[in-house]
Amino acid sequence: MKDEQLLRYSRHILLNEIGIEGQAQISGSHALVIGAGGLGSPVALYLGSGGVGHITVVDHDTVDITNLQRQIAHTMARVGQSKVLSIEAAIAAINPEVQLTPLMQRADAPLLDTLVAQADVVLDCCDNFATRHAINAACVKHRKPLVSGAAIRFDGQICVYDPRDASSPCYACVFPPDHSFEETRCATMGVFAPLVGIVGSIQAAEALKLLSGAGRPLTGRLLMLDGRSMEFTEVRVARQAGCPVCGETR
Repeated sequence: MKDEQLLRYSRHILLNEIGIEGQAQISGSHALVIGAGGLGSPVALYLGSGGVGHITVVDHDTVDITNLQRQIAHTMARVGQSKVLSIEAAIAAINPEVQLTPLMQRADAPLLDTLVAQADVVLDCCDNFATRHAINAACVKHRKPLVSGAAIRFDGQICVYDPRDASSPCYACVFPPDHSFEETRCATMGVFAPLVGIVGSIQAAEALKLLSGAGRPLTGRLLMLDGRSMEFTEVRVARQAGCPVCGETR
């Protein structure tokens, strides 16, 4: 590790749980971020500032003025620009050493099959169940850890699904694909601006822990936040033997 890197990441290196070895693992890793909005903004910024060597960000959307209330990676100057290019500029301003691959396209199953295979950790920062299930299926197939986050109104949730752990559920174990869940979007339901920052920051923290080996990840634990009272609730979630996605793959 170069002297400049030792200085830049000195506050990580001072942590016994990370140290030089853990920071080197972070710097040599590849994170895949699906979504460059409210959750993807803090996720990408913290992964970039934390030194993840290669970050791929996938999003088909452009920056809109209504995004600026909560999507902190974007600015007025970049309204109308691709969100992934906006994220690239934001990270470059903080840490130019990070290699960022911006992909302005929808995260469909074929694309995810390719990208997930190349990543060390995957972060689900999207806003619809179809994409979440496609991400999960690719992570199970390629045995890649998935850090999933969601936020709407004042409510947030985070969980880690790790196919490398035989006891870990996958996303489909907790939210079965054949069940109907109400799709809720910020454009119609609203979202408390700091909530996405809290959830996204926790997602980034879980990813950095997974990459460095620090601490205990949220594997098999669904962390829910009520932003009205600022109360966290943890629910343990189990792997389902009959899960159509992971039930016969481990």
